[in-house]
Amino acid sequence: MTSSVDASADSAHRGFAGSPVRRQRELRWLRILRNDAKALASMTVLVVFVITAILAPVIAPYDPNAQDFRILQPPSVDHWAGTDDLGRDLLSRLMYGAQISLLVGIAAPLLALILGVIMGLLAGYYGGWVDTVIMRYIDLQWAFPNFIIAVYLVAIFGAGLYNVIIAITLAFLDDFARITRGMVLSIREKEYVLAARAVGYPDHAILFRQILPNSAAPIIVQATVCVASAILAEASLSFLGLGVDPATPTWGAILSDARSFVSRAWWLAIFPGLTITVTVLSVNFLGDALRDIFDVQE
Repeated sequence: MTSSVDASADSAHRGFAGSPVRRQRELRWLRILRNDAKALASMTVLVVFVITAILAPVIAPYDPNAQDFRILQPPSVDHWAGTDDLGRDLLSRLMYGAQISLLVGIAAPLLALILGVIMGLLAGYYGGWVDTVIMRYIDLQWAFPNFIIAVYLVAIFGAGLYNVIIAITLAFLDDFARITRGMVLSIREKEYVLAARAVGYPDHAILFRQILPNSAAPIIVQATVCVASAILAEASLSFLGLGVDPATPTWGAILSDARSFVSRAWWLAIFPGLTITVTVLSVNFLGDALRDIFDVQE
């Protein structure tokens, strides 16, 4: 009887991490990149933006904070995206702004994923009072829009890059917790989990080696959604003056500065707005591709 249970556990363990599943997903990646122009274009755009953010000190044509007498100059050969009301080169500011905006867009969802997944795993697997305590907090947070929570937390912590990241992280962790808990509830009674318990696998091994990998698909898709939302949240907070140091260029702060000059200098609002829009759309399109890749019913 014990050998039969052992075989079931080993078979189940090989099944969830088995090479046929990985090969199938790799083939889906190749098929989607070959046939889905939106996914390929989105990935290309995001790679270009990330490289631009990393290499901004090298490739930016001007110092982003260098002022000049040529204020509110339209796009030209010298300033491809024009200049702002202080004569600063808008293209250089957008390049440097990508560093902050993309950092927040990646760091905040990553931290929210880690914290939310841990909370969801504990709530779904152990149930009882653990589930009650965690889910009552999640339900309370769920009652308020994420952006309102972020604004409230920034108002408490104060403005600044790290405080913005913390605020957005705490605002988004409930999404990951609810998704993870739902997946755990549907997986914890599967045969391979019961077999692993029967042969004495420790809880952490069951959670992180069997349950979590089988819950990865919706969590990854949710992460892409949160990346786009975090970029928008940072831009919105900066637009409201609740973001990072005003002297630091970010896409939202640049867009906020353009409010007073929209009728006279269209480029001040168009270029940062277009940059934010393209980035968010690219992340969303890539999320759609990931959803197709991990859709086991496809």
